[in-house]
Amino acid sequence: MSEIKAKLKYLANTFEIVEKGDYVECAVSKKKIPLENLNYWNVELQEAYFSPKEAKQRYEKLK
Repeated sequence: MSEIKAKLKYLANTFEIVEKGDYVECAVSKKKIPLENLNYWNVELQEAYFSPKEAKQRYEKLK
């Protein structure tokens, strides 16, 4: 994997690439997520999650 971090705009059911790159960083774990594996994000917070586990952790923290 290249070391170019992408910038995305997260939308409902999709995302828009603002700046080209190969990965984004998980907002919770800081793990690199290749764009082709990106499945979990929060539109309101505009952040990505590595897996459902991290998404749940963020949800619980915000409750």
